[in-house]
This record gives sequence, C-alpha cells and structure tokens, in this order.
Amino acid sequence: MSVPAGNPRPDDEIERVLVVVAHPDDIDFGGAGTVALWTKAGLEVSYCVITDGQAGGFEPDRDRAEMPAVRRAEQTAAAEHVGVRDLHFLGYEDGSLEPTYDLVRDIVRVIRKVRPQRILSQSPERNWSRLPASHPDHLAAGEATVRAYFPAAGNPFALPEVEEEAWTAGELWMMEHPDVNHYVDITDTFDQKIAALMSHTSQHPDPDTLPTKMRGWFRQNATTAGFPTGHYAETFTVIRMG
Repeated sequence: MSVPAGNPRPDDEIERVLVVVAHPDDIDFGGAGTVALWTKAGLEVSYCVITDGQAGGFEPDRDRAEMPAVRRAEQTAAAEHVGVRDLHFLGYEDGSLEPTYDLVRDIVRVIRKVRPQRILSQSPERNWSRLPASHPDHLAAGEATVRAYFPAAGNPFALPEVEEEAWTAGELWMMEHPDVNHYVDITDTFDQKIAALMSHTSQHPDPDTLPTKMRGWFRQNATTAGFPTGHYAETFTVIRMG
C-alpha cells in the first residue's frame, strides 16, 4: 500500500524535533543536511541513539570493548557540526535490536522528555531496491519508534512506569522508506552533512572517496525531485496525525 502525499507542517510552526536512530552515524547518512537546516532555522533538535554501534568499524585489532565510548564520542562530534547538542544514548546492543516492550518504553520516555512536534526515524519497512539501508536494526528501530509515536507516547494510561507526562507529536518523518513522499533541498548545508559524516572516523576505511560518493547519491535525489542542476537533496516519508 502506498503512503499518502507528504504534507509536513512549515518549519516555522515546529519548535522541537526528536531524531531516533539505531546506530551512531545513521542520521548523518540519511538526514543530517535536513537537521542542519532545522537548527539554522531555530528549531531545537535532539538525538536518541539506540545502540552504541559495537559491531561497526573495520579495524580487526581494535579492542571491541572500546567501541561504545568511541562511537558515542564520534556521534557527539558529528552532532555539533549540524547544531545538535542534546543527545540521548540508550545503550542497546548493536546487531540484535528488536522492537520490544522495553525499547518502546525507553523511546517513549525520551519523547515525553523532549516533547517534540516532529519525530524523525527510520523505516520499519524493508526497501528491496536499497537493501543495505534496511539493516535489521534500522527496521527494528523504525518499528519501535512508530509504536512509541502512536499510540504509546500520547496515551496517559500506557506505560505507567514512565513518569513523564504523555505527549503526542503531530508528525513522523522516516528515512529509507521505499515510498518517498518528501524531498528536502540540502544544498546550503551539504558541507555540514559531510563534516558530520567524516566525524565517524572509526567507520570509514576509505574516507577520501566518501564525499564523492555522497555527492553523487544526493545529487541524484535532487534530480529526481526536480531541483536545479547541482543541488543536493535528502528523501523522506512524512506521516501527519495533526
């Protein structure tokens, strides 16, 4: 079933945004250019990173026990490049994520603390044309976030162990969904996106080639969207409840 046309509220009607992703660097690949636009416009953006990315990287001799601290530091540095300073790390294990009651509860707790009008996360639906984007952890993070977005976070009778007051966010944005319905022109913040990505030094075996690859991918998005030649765009699926 196809999704409805994207119809996000204007950014000047949004005060706070919460980004929920499975791994450090997920937001920087998928949506950091858009996040930078939001923070430049004065929106308060918070990150919720579910796992510490312990299974990531390419260095066989690195002590894997170091990875949680390394990846939290990298994500914190990356967030600075796009104007984000409020980060919530849930500390789940990389590679074994499931949309459990506990995970939904923990995401609800962050939603109720941040009180966002807009939530950006990952798709719970697999994109067969871009299978690497549909990592099982991404799918689990997306499903848990959808469950937290509706109905759990806004239901005052759900999850009674979460002390924070119920909160309903009006918009859900998803990255990596197979049915894109919204494009954001990130030409003005593309360099910030690249800087954020390059902050994840433990994850890039060939960092010199990464900016060129990213320019190609996001220039193609802009072409598909009908933006002017030489522009860059990020893609989303936007669902509104209000």
